[in-house]
Amino acid sequence: MDYQYPISLDWSTEETVDVIKFFECIEKAYEKGIDRIQLMNAYRRFKEIVPSKAEEKTIGNEFEEVSGYSTYRVIKKAKTSEELHIVKM
Repeated sequence: MDYQYPISLDWSTEETVDVIKFFECIEKAYEKGIDRIQLMNAYRRFKEIVPSKAEEKTIGNEFEEVSGYSTYRVIKKAKTSEELHIVKM
């Protein structure tokens, strides 16, 4: 990984760590697959930190721009495929 995560200076250290964990889950979904429950728990925590849809989209787009990984596509697949145990892109 040779890119920086989109981080807000308004977040606490704990919130920043949790957002980074969410981005790591997205990376894992693309690279080898991730447990759906683990992914959704990380997403729920991310939404506690970033409740605004507009801000979520902005941060997701920034992350996709630097990493090539879409948070939107991963979460959409996880939400629409409840029978899946592993989310793999």
